[in-house]
Amino acid sequence: MASPQRSNTVIALLVLVLVFLISFSSYYKSPGKTNIFKKMVLETAVPIGGVFRAALGTVGTQWERYVLLVGIKEKNRELAQKVASLTQEVNESREMSLECVRLRKLMEMRSCLAFPSVAARMIGKDRSSVFQTVLIDKGTTDGIEAGAPVVGAGGVVGRIIEVSWNVSKVLLLVDYNSNIDALIQRNRSQGVLQGAGGRGCELKYVQRSDDVREGDIVVSSGLAGVFPKGLLLGTVTGAEKKEADLFQKVMVNPILDITKLEEVLVIVKRPEEDG
Repeated sequence: MASPQRSNTVIALLVLVLVFLISFSSYYKSPGKTNIFKKMVLETAVPIGGVFRAALGTVGTQWERYVLLVGIKEKNRELAQKVASLTQEVNESREMSLECVRLRKLMEMRSCLAFPSVAARMIGKDRSSVFQTVLIDKGTTDGIEAGAPVVGAGGVVGRIIEVSWNVSKVLLLVDYNSNIDALIQRNRSQGVLQGAGGRGCELKYVQRSDDVREGDIVVSSGLAGVFPKGLLLGTVTGAEKKEADLFQKVMVNPILDITKLEEVLVIVKRPEEDG
């Protein structure tokens, strides 16, 4: 509801307009003589006209500003959509570039293997299992069997323990149930690499008298016929010798960061099947 003051202002403005129109009409009916009333009309016509011109000018300016703001708002919306689209394209290109780098390293690993292999992607972790396992998107339809070695770009990941038509479960080498025949590359000291969970791995059954140093490279020995000989397993982080023990405790850090793997190779032909 309009305020009384505003209503009075509007009424006064209308009265002035009406007086102006009546006076202006009278002026043109008898243009020859300028009486006192005509003089008053002439004197008031200029300010009233100025008021109307100012009002119309203000309305026009405000309208122009409104149209301009609407155009700017629409332009900003279009630019924001374009920026979002370009950001998504850049992100997709970056992901494709990183994937190409990983796959190139994986293919280099494949070229070093003496046995056929199948490339697969990590598709999840088996959270229902007490074991440290991951799932990959290849299975029996791709020639994969239980027990097949799984490697990444640079080293061993684990081995297949369960397989279906299109999905397989991989037991990681850090799992407590993982055992891989291994040796220390520098001095050929042999042992069995067993998973130690969050602590990495432990190289067991290394003779107490063997010279084991921090930083030594541990590789697969190939003795059990599961993993090809010479695959990288990890590096020695420490060795502990106790007087009463026949073997020393050798801790090993896996060569691969299992948590960051996305693609792997599954060796589909075991060493003992060659020839």
